Amino acid sequence: MNILFENTFVPVMASAGSVLTLFIVRSIVFRFLRRWVRKSETRLGDIILSSLRTPSILWCIAIGLYIGVDVSDLPHKNVILISRLIHIIVILSITAATANLAGKMFRHYIQKSRLPIPSTGLAYGILKGVIYLMGLLIILGVMGISIAPLLTALGVGGLAVALALKDTLANLFAGIHIMVEKSVRIGDFIRLESGQEGYVADITWRTTRIRMLPNNMVVIPNDKLAQSIVTNYNLPERGMSVAVQVGVGYSSDPDQVERVLLEETKKAVGDVPGLLGEPEPNVKFIPGFGESSLDFTLFCHVREFPDQYVVQHELRKRILKRFRAEGIEMPFPQRTVYLREEKDWKKG
Repeated sequence: MNILFENTFVPVMASAGSVLTLFIVRSIVFRFLRRWVRKSETRLGDIILSSLRTPSILWCIAIGLYIGVDVSDLPHKNVILISRLIHIIVILSITAATANLAGKMFRHYIQKSRLPIPSTGLAYGILKGVIYLMGLLIILGVMGISIAPLLTALGVGGLAVALALKDTLANLFAGIHIMVEKSVRIGDFIRLESGQEGYVADITWRTTRIRMLPNNMVVIPNDKLAQSIVTNYNLPERGMSVAVQVGVGYSSDPDQVERVLLEETKKAVGDVPGLLGEPEPNVKFIPGFGESSLDFTLFCHVREFPDQYVVQHELRKRILKRFRAEGIEMPFPQRTVYLREEKDWKKG
């Protein structure tokens, strides 16, 4: 009994002491590295630290178990079992660290370099999923489980799962299609054929989230979005043309109206947020002759779709003030009604 107690007590104490010591060392090292990262100008150090925080705990446990086994006199069968457990812990921790580091580095460098690659939740999930799958296959190999029969069983059961999760898989592959095609990207301003419009906030494995201008969120299944007619106001570029219609009286000089509209628009460039000076604004005598007015259309360019509201608001105010100063009439619709008096002989 005493021999059994000694054979178990010493390894357990050695393992627990090693784990406790490693936790203290880990805490000191992370505190030192955190101070060093704060002084760094890049986020690389912070990304690495956050990715290694949880896996490092598993590394301390694995080293502690290894030390406990090394100083023990356990039977060979038990030593093999614990060694296999240590290998699984190490592989799992390395897989988690690699997946976290790869995912965060992917998001960081895509956002920093502004490459036309969607840093979406779907892309992030696929990247981490592939790494975890590779780690799982390695763990199965360490445990002595043959992968070939498992893949065969998964192939047979996969058909039943695919039929049961038909809608989920349709949304998943639709999301991948949207992401690869790049017709809709994170940050784009889009309008659906159903009328909703807003910024694309994220594309996940099941849904696409659109943040509308009133700051509400519209959640659309990826399959529905892929089948919908979508207008993307950020393709081929963010800048877009805005048409402002202006009507003046028939007594107005068209050349004077055109000159005033162009002058006020050019003066507003730099003062009105979102209004662009290039391409230069222009005025067309379109639609032309209205029922009560001469109708002109002022074409100008804005930085992106939501800027058109502020630009039209400010331009209309400036144009109205200038028309009043120039004496240019802005008529309202008029109709002439003729009343015909009936003769007495027709009344009978």
